[in-house]
Amino acid sequence: MASVEIVEVAPRDGLQNIAAFVPTESKLQLIHKLVDAGVTRMEIGSFVSPKAIPQMADMDEVVARMGPLPGLHKVALVPNGKGARRAIAAGIDELVFVISMSDAHNMSNVRRPTAASIEDLKATLAEVDPDGRLTIRVGLATTFHCPFEGTMDEDAVIRTIGEVAKIRGDIELTLADTTGMALPDHVGRMAQRALAAYPTTRWSFHGHDTAGFGIANTLAAYHAGIRSFDGAAGGLGGCPFAPGATGNIASEDLVYMFERMGVDTGIDLAKLLDAARLAVSFAPQTMGSHVLAMPRERAMAGGGPAVGCAA
Repeated sequence: MASVEIVEVAPRDGLQNIAAFVPTESKLQLIHKLVDAGVTRMEIGSFVSPKAIPQMADMDEVVARMGPLPGLHKVALVPNGKGARRAIAAGIDELVFVISMSDAHNMSNVRRPTAASIEDLKATLAEVDPDGRLTIRVGLATTFHCPFEGTMDEDAVIRTIGEVAKIRGDIELTLADTTGMALPDHVGRMAQRALAAYPTTRWSFHGHDTAGFGIANTLAAYHAGIRSFDGAAGGLGGCPFAPGATGNIASEDLVYMFERMGVDTGIDLAKLLDAARLAVSFAPQTMGSHVLAMPRERAMAGGGPAVGCAA
């Protein structure tokens, strides 16, 4: 049976844009519900300055109080060496760095041009992981569209990806539709080109659902050969440094689609829906989930026959 990996990002990317501080206990409850649903790889949060992302001010406490969660690969976003050292000390299994394919977005995000961030990443990894023991993931933000520059030049993006890929052969690279403005043909074409250019690289896809094409873009990436996909319970999220970007693709929408296609996700949809309801309670106005909005019995029946439908 075919299978895919769903990387849950709600505790990080889902919560980071919420203005009201989500209590540590509530964050822990969400993490535990997601693990109970079968999530095995999860962005717990980000080790960033609380001045930049106030929602992540309790990151050290969250990780310390999570307790043993067998089978969970704990992931955290870090912006620099300081954040990486904090995450490693806390016991995080995987570090995520973000580098924008657009200079304008990278400047907005970290006040550095893209080329400088690539050099920064080289230096950081040489410092915190000289033996290459850590799992490293690099999110390639604005792979398809930039809020400041518009649609990205594909050849230029492939060249920049090459510079990142050369840093270390075991780095996972994530094609990210940061603004949610990509279309399936663009996603499929870029995924095919990236996989063909760097066939030994581990690839994943991170999408947003701003224009309603999140699931279609995921399917395009899947048909191009990608097998790891980010999702956020309840469809929460949005990049603080990408004006207009809305929530992530809902994890439950991904699980619903793949399982109905006969592709195993290893995630219990019923339990995931319970986790998604909790996630949405933190910011009801930002819900972006289609399956969560369906009657529960219809979602669990896999979309079975509509009762009383005339056509």
